[in-house]
Amino acid sequence: MRYKVRYLDPDGRELSKMYPDRQLSAAKAFLHDIESAKQQGTYLNPNAGKITFQDYAEEWLTGQAFKPTTRRVVPSRLKNQAYPFLGNIELGSITPTTIRNWIRWMTDRGLAPSYRHVCFVHVSAILSAAVDDKKIATNPCQARSITRPQRSQPKIVPWTDARVKAMWLALPPARDDHGCARGRRGAAPRGNVRPVRGGHRPRGHAHPRGPPSPAGGAQPGLLPAQRREDPRRTALGWRLAELEAHLAMFPPVSVKLCWEEPDGEPTTAHLIMTDETGGAWWRRRFNREYWQPALARAGVAHPTRADGTHALRHYYASALLDCSPPLPMTTARQRP
Repeated sequence: MRYKVRYLDPDGRELSKMYPDRQLSAAKAFLHDIESAKQQGTYLNPNAGKITFQDYAEEWLTGQAFKPTTRRVVPSRLKNQAYPFLGNIELGSITPTTIRNWIRWMTDRGLAPSYRHVCFVHVSAILSAAVDDKKIATNPCQARSITRPQRSQPKIVPWTDARVKAMWLALPPARDDHGCARGRRGAAPRGNVRPVRGGHRPRGHAHPRGPPSPAGGAQPGLLPAQRREDPRRTALGWRLAELEAHLAMFPPVSVKLCWEEPDGEPTTAHLIMTDETGGAWWRRRFNREYWQPALARAGVAHPTRADGTHALRHYYASALLDCSPPLPMTTARQRP
């Protein structure tokens, strides 16, 4: 004898589940659990979690309003680090044990801790969305037994005054400020800065807009300077005179670029840092043609990632701290 449990889901659709002989108690318990879940609002369709992780992740990606740069890297990370292990597993079958095994799999592949961390964040976000969509009851990445991959925190050693001066001398005269601007911004060596003077020069500020950056198309696009909608306001102080002198030597160039999206509405921007043709700098080209050769001329024998233009940001922070300003001021001046 077999037992068939028939019930209605919250949408009024009839579903059923079969139980073999001598499983009457289990069938009754199942029906009781179904009715309790419906009353408590925790009911999940037993078939909802049968979609594979990869199929659901692709749906999740379609609905994300990522920035152009993020839109390129997230699918790549999922394709290389999540789909090979989790892609063909149904959502309802992913358990904390599955996640632990996946983390170990990434570790065995020699991935850096920071990279494992960001991949874990993506997978956890997808599974949290599955919970919201009532595909699964809980996110296995948030189980107490899961040890999240941690970002590595390497010790930062700021450049010395001598190295900064050597780099300043090694860069071409018309380009030395470009590298510094890029390091200060932590972005590409170009931007749109509008100096605004208050009552007197030391109160000058800059209002940077987004640096032109590849937006997934053939032409560069303007990306917002911040994720927040309020504009960034960076104190310039006595550097305002140097900025004005630079603008006198190299007037800003007006260009029209798309806004945020490759096919977005063209927006006029005034570029302070431009290439020899008057166009927007591309990060890779600047690194290849100017920064890396300058490192060699400055005597940096084996440059690492720490010797990129971001090193100037660390030098700037160390210089501020050396003057013993209030920590909130240092933080504000370093805010991206």
